[in-house]
Amino acid sequence: MLLGALLDLGVPRRAVREAIGALDLGAVRMRVERARRGALDAAYVSFRGPARPAAERRWASIRRLLARAPLAGRVRERALAVFERLARAEGRVHGIDPDRVHFHEVGAVDALCDVVGVCAAVEHLDPGSISAGSLPLGHGSVETEHGRLPLPAPATLELLIGVPTHPLDVPWETVTPTGAALLAELVDAFEPMPALRPLATGYGAGNDRPGPLPNVLRAILGSTGAALARDLVSVIEANLDDAHPEHLPYLLERLMDEGALDASLSPLLMKKGRPGHLLRVLARPADRDRLARRVLLESSSLGVRFREEARWVLPREVVRVDTPWGRVAVKLARDPEGRLTAAAEYEACARVARRADVPLAEVYRAAEQRALEAAE
Repeated sequence: MLLGALLDLGVPRRAVREAIGALDLGAVRMRVERARRGALDAAYVSFRGPARPAAERRWASIRRLLARAPLAGRVRERALAVFERLARAEGRVHGIDPDRVHFHEVGAVDALCDVVGVCAAVEHLDPGSISAGSLPLGHGSVETEHGRLPLPAPATLELLIGVPTHPLDVPWETVTPTGAALLAELVDAFEPMPALRPLATGYGAGNDRPGPLPNVLRAILGSTGAALARDLVSVIEANLDDAHPEHLPYLLERLMDEGALDASLSPLLMKKGRPGHLLRVLARPADRDRLARRVLLESSSLGVRFREEARWVLPREVVRVDTPWGRVAVKLARDPEGRLTAAAEYEACARVARRADVPLAEVYRAAEQRALEAAE
């Protein structure tokens, strides 16, 4: 399904066939057909060729095969990393050394072609980053070489440790171990679809299965305009219903002084009609516990809430410019369309305005205009 979606997205079949041919698996042929899944038309990929002997399905054998194949460097590295993840996950759930893992379901010729084909397709696209949403997990059971196993398969769950998932009410396998290993290795961030300008879409078909949704995987190629940095922030929250109003500004100042990325208060109407405030603090994950402790020390709250959130950040820099009244720091950033924006720092502008006895807005305008002129 991953390979079908990438081919449907526009990756040339030749790029995938050349990588698969480098494996020297014999007369293996890739077949790409159009398939109807529900209301959607999608690419269905299958492979035909001689099956390898069972002895060649161990991780050590596959590692040697990939190491000697004349693949592009990054294609080989990614394929090796995917199979290593699979070997470690299978070894963990079955209690054996990864080198002794006998892949069964993922060691056959089609799985080798799937993994190498997807890695070759990604290398051809060469995206700046890859993101995926929360992964849907079906329920029920599946027959394997190890016997009947529950869904999600144990190896799949092992591979998805730390990856966002959600239950899907379908009685079949929605994420296989191979698919989980590919996503875990290739995806930079698991998050909702980012802001982008779609350039192309592709649909990869799985087997035709009954259910509330068509069994397809969608890939989207898009441009974000300006390069956007991404990271994770910790969000610390507390509801305050009996805080002394004069203490709240002090709490915000202490949090910012101790490294919070941002701290804010919003009015709340709480139980029994009492007025209150929602305290929200954005922090680097490493600073979370220390800042949460400050909230408990400096407020009346008896507890705090945590969550991790992904964010996109515009590239920015701080420059210092000379105005007629003194030097001011200005933050420069480029928006997703590449346009430059400027925002003067309040404290610096206020200090200059007081000293020169000029309107604050005039200092802002002069500082931001000079920063933009100097950057052009």
